[in-house]
Amino acid sequence: MNTNEKSLEFLKNYLNTASPTGYERNGQKVWMDYIKPYVDTIEVDHYGTCYGIINPNADFKVVIEAHADEISWYVNYITDDGLIYVIRNGGSDQAIAPSKVVNIHGEKGIVKGVFGWPAIHTRIGSKDEPTPKIENIFIDCGASSKEEVESLGIYVGCMITYPDEFFEMNDKYFVCRALDNRIGGFMIAEVARLLKENKKKLPFGLYITNSVQEEVGLYGADMIADTIKPNIAIVTDVTHDTTTPMIDKKKEGDQKCGNGPVVFFAPSVHHNIRELIINTAKEKNIPYQRAAASRSTGTDTDAFAHSNGGVPSALISLPLRYMHTTVEMVSKEDVQNVIQLIYETLLKIKPKMNLKYH
Repeated sequence: MNTNEKSLEFLKNYLNTASPTGYERNGQKVWMDYIKPYVDTIEVDHYGTCYGIINPNADFKVVIEAHADEISWYVNYITDDGLIYVIRNGGSDQAIAPSKVVNIHGEKGIVKGVFGWPAIHTRIGSKDEPTPKIENIFIDCGASSKEEVESLGIYVGCMITYPDEFFEMNDKYFVCRALDNRIGGFMIAEVARLLKENKKKLPFGLYITNSVQEEVGLYGADMIADTIKPNIAIVTDVTHDTTTPMIDKKKEGDQKCGNGPVVFFAPSVHHNIRELIINTAKEKNIPYQRAAASRSTGTDTDAFAHSNGGVPSALISLPLRYMHTTVEMVSKEDVQNVIQLIYETLLKIKPKMNLKYH
């Protein structure tokens, strides 16, 4: 089940296309163009969630889902001398901002800017050594007045993204900003491709769903769950590789890139679907890891599970290093194993399977 050249080109193009929360349109177009040959029909809701359907007339509906949006910044305030202060759009990390190049998506097109920061010479020995905070990080776009900033097409409410692009490292890792969670959109698209190319006939309707606005509250999934009304949902997202420095395994669990998909245990994760996934992994010799979440998984799993009176849902996560930075890393092998695990699990789902605990 190795990724072919066409798939890899799609992944690269998809990751490099800016798709910030609330402005996912460009990335969704790339995604829809790719999955079109592998599904019977494609639908889009009012806020931009896209889903391809196999067997759209079937009564029993299964969703496989990822989220399409990436974290970003909003222009929040422009000073009289032309500096730009920001607010988060999702969980953007102020600690990585200083000295980063940015793309400001202005009304006349993209404008380059930089997150400025005082030189080390001016900070050393200072009793008040500044640390990056939302209040003190700022963007310099080379303008010397508010009027000049606005003449470039930059106004309050414009979106700001990082331009960092995809590359492979040591032939083992994919690296890019926004692997959280466009790598999920890639994986569910690959499941659709494999079903088509292997001529598999499913006894249910499959909804390959790429939701918007996860990073600000699972909103896209919440909306689309009510639209589709699925019988089962299998969600894929990223989770932390906790083997890197400064992460507490006692708090965050023990997951590692290269050790396989992470199957979550949580109140919103349905036992029967989770056990089907684990049994499939064992039967097909797919490596997997286990993780636990308490009140919520923090993923679109919760939105699906709590919709429509309760939808049996499960979460298969991909271990990722350096989440919400511009150098997110995932294991190429793990990516293939998540694809295979979702694919093989779908082949075992039957419309008449027991979805009750009692």
